Amino acid sequence: MLPLLEGVRMIEVGAVVLGPYAGQILADLGAEVIKVEPLEGDIARHAHPQGPGGGALFVNNNRNKRMLALDLKKPEGRAALGRLIEGADVLFHNMRLDAADRLGLGYKQVTAINPNIVHCAATGFGRGGQYRDRPAFDDIIQAASGLAGLAALQNGTPAFAPTIVADKVAALHVVYGIVSALFARERGRPGPFRVEVPMFEAMVAFLMNEHLSGATFANNGVPGYPRLLSPDRRPFRTADGWIAVLPYTEPQWRRFLGAIGRAEVCEAPWFRSPTERQAHIGELYAIVAASLKARGTDAWIEALEAVDIPCSRVPMPLELLDDPHLKEIGFFDVPAGFPVARMIPQPVQFTGIPQTPDTAPHALGEDSRAVLLGCGYDGAEIDALVMAGVVAI
Repeated sequence: MLPLLEGVRMIEVGAVVLGPYAGQILADLGAEVIKVEPLEGDIARHAHPQGPGGGALFVNNNRNKRMLALDLKKPEGRAALGRLIEGADVLFHNMRLDAADRLGLGYKQVTAINPNIVHCAATGFGRGGQYRDRPAFDDIIQAASGLAGLAALQNGTPAFAPTIVADKVAALHVVYGIVSALFARERGRPGPFRVEVPMFEAMVAFLMNEHLSGATFANNGVPGYPRLLSPDRRPFRTADGWIAVLPYTEPQWRRFLGAIGRAEVCEAPWFRSPTERQAHIGELYAIVAASLKARGTDAWIEALEAVDIPCSRVPMPLELLDDPHLKEIGFFDVPAGFPVARMIPQPVQFTGIPQTPDTAPHALGEDSRAVLLGCGYDGAEIDALVMAGVVAI
C-alpha cells in the first residue's frame, strides 16, 4: 500500500467488480476506503470458487479497505451514512441513479450534507440520454457498446470478450475522475464536485478510439480499423503450438519476410506505402499463417527475437502462474497475513515512495463498530442499531 492518497477518506458503495475494483486501486494508493455493504454482503463474497475470506472475485477486489455492513433501506441506516458523509472526501457508488436517490446516495442528498465532497457515480448509461434508466451488467455493455459486434465483423459471429472488460474499463475512468477532482480541490477550486462515469459511453469511447476509422473524416465513412478486423489477425499455429507475431513497421516486415524466406513480397508495388500495406494486411497475415507451420514455437521465438520482431508464445492462463518473468518480479507473491496462495498486485510502480503492507479483505461488518464510533455513535447506540437489524458486526 502506498501513501500517495493518505488522508483521503472515501465511502465506496460498490458491488461485484466495477465499484470494488476502483475502490481497491484508490485504497492501494493510500486512501482510507470504507466499503458500505448490505447486511447480506457484496454478492461477490458468495461467488464461486470459495476460499478463506470469501469468493475469489471478492478477495481480488477488496484488499486494504474497512468494511461497514449497513442497511440503507432503513432510515437509521441512511442516518448513519449521513454521519459518515460529513467527514468524507469522496462518496462513490455504482448503481442506477433512482436507486441511489432512494438510499440517500444521490448527488443532491450527499452534497447537502457535505458541500465539499467529491460525488462519483458509475452508472450503466449517462443520465442525459434515453437509456438512462436501463439496468446494465458487463455483458449488456459489451453488447450495447459494439464490442460483441466487432467480433462479428472479424469472423461472422458476435461474441463477448472472456473478461469483465466493461466493468474494469469504467473503474479505471472512475479512478482518474476521482483523483482529478481531488487534485482540483487541493488547488483551491470550490466544491462540490460531480463525477459521472457511464459504462456505455466509457466503452464506446474505448472501442471507437481506433474503430471510428473512416467515419472520423466523412459522414458516410465506415467505422472499423482494418488490421484489427482481419480474420487472419490471430495467434498462429506452429509445428507444435501457437505463437503471436506482429511485424508493424516496414523495416520489421522486411526482416520478418526475410526470416521466413519470403523476401520477394517486399518488391510488391504496394509494400512501401503504409496505407497500401495496411490495405493488403489480410494477404500479409495469410503469408504469416502459412509460413509459421513449418517450425516449432521455440525455434520461431529464437529466430524472430534474433531479428527483433515482436513475438510471444501463447500461454494459457494456468501457464501464467509459472511464467518466468512474473516469477522473477514476484508478481503473484502473497504478503504475510493473506489467506490465499496468490494475489494480484497493483501493477503501477512508484520509485522512492515507501510502502506499507497490504491488508487482506476484511470479514463482513468487521469494521462496523470502529467506523460508527468514529462517526460519533457510542457503544449503546451501536448495539441498538445491531439489535434493530440496521448494522451487522
